[in-house]
Formats: sequence, C-alpha cells, structure tokens
Amino acid sequence: MTDSTPPTESQKPILIVEDDPDTVWLIRLYLERDGHSVIEARDGIDGLRKALTESPRLVVLDIMLPGMDGLAVCERLRAESDVPIIMLTARVDESDRLTGLDSGADDYVTKPFSPRELAARIRAVLRRTSPKQDDHNAGKTLSFGPIELDMRAGSVKVDGEMLRFTATEMRLLSYLMLNNGQILSRDSIIEKVLGYGYDGMGRTVDTHISNIRRKLEKSAGRRYVHTVYGMGYRFGDA
Repeated sequence: MTDSTPPTESQKPILIVEDDPDTVWLIRLYLERDGHSVIEARDGIDGLRKALTESPRLVVLDIMLPGMDGLAVCERLRAESDVPIIMLTARVDESDRLTGLDSGADDYVTKPFSPRELAARIRAVLRRTSPKQDDHNAGKTLSFGPIELDMRAGSVKVDGEMLRFTATEMRLLSYLMLNNGQILSRDSIIEKVLGYGYDGMGRTVDTHISNIRRKLEKSAGRRYVHTVYGMGYRFGDA
C-alpha cells in the first residue's frame, strides 16, 4: 500500500531553477550536505510548473533563463504561492537586483557567489518563513485600524479584503505592528526579522518596506508605514 501521508515541511524538496549544470551541481552538493532533498529545472517554464506542482520548501531561481526569465517566473509564482524564493542574478546594477524583490522574492544572491553564503541565506530564509513551535507570536492575530494580520492563517486583510504578502513581508509587518508607534532601525529589522546581514542589506529592507507600504496604501487609502529619516521606520497613524 502506498503511503499517502503528506511530507512534513522539512521533508519537502528545494527546487533549483538554473540552466547552468555546473552551478546546479554546486548548489545541490551544499544543499544535500545540509540534509535537503533537491529537484531541478533547467528553464523558466519547467521551473514554474514544478514550483506549482511539486510543493517545494524553497525555490532558488536564476534570473537569466530560457523559455521564461526568472522575474516573470517569480511574478507568476508569487500570484499563486507563498513559497520562499531566493533569486540568483549576474547583474551588477543594484536596481536590477532589487527588481527581484519587487517581483516578490524573499532574497537575492549575486553571481559569482560562495555556495556557503547561499546555503547560509537559504537557512536564514527558511528560519524566518517557517512557523516555530516556541514562537509566541506564531498564533497571534494583530489588528490596527482596518488591518488584520493572522500569523497562524498566514493572511493579511484590510477591511476584510485579503492581500497577498510574501512570508518575509508578513513577518516584517508583524514586527512593525507589535512595535506600533516605535521607531525601528534597519539594524533592528535585520537582526529581528531577516536574521543575518551583508553589504547592501539595508536596501533589501527598504525594498520590503516599500512593498508592504504600497500594498497597504492601495487597499486602505492611507499610509501606515512611515519613514523616519536617518533613524528607520515607524508603524501607526501619521
């Protein structure tokens, strides 16, 4: 009899969407050393299909892909799934790299990269996007005005309308709401929400904040996430 028990979160594979076989081999080597199972796709179309049908735990997604580029895959996938996404990019312009975050990625890594750094980034993204049994905020419902954040259900609503947030955006919003009215520095956000830092990480925080602000304002018609210049960000009324 076939065991129909669904895999636990830790048993789900990591999907690598990358057309360079040497890069795939190197990433697979380090992920399997960390105890992960791995599945592969060599073009964007197959990558999108596997991301939607194979229920991966995380997707490592190259930007430059045949068939469908990584940004398009990310946007299509994000419209249907909250799976964590780390983008790989050979582009050196920071605005190009941050486009991946605007498309819904949780993080990006620039080629050429250290496989150890990528493995560390993957561990950090999985830590912050996986529910923790000892996380006392995991089952909370946070409310402020028309905004309702249900951490257990993984949902954000404004006036009852469901909004699509990535797992990283949801965790960051919960940190902002739990510290309503307080000024939170980039460093505190990196430490408490993202869990690690690297050169340029401040811009990554800015991009996630910008996406949260845009989504809330579009539905609520007003601003709840405020920039305090030279200091950080504050959640609440103006």
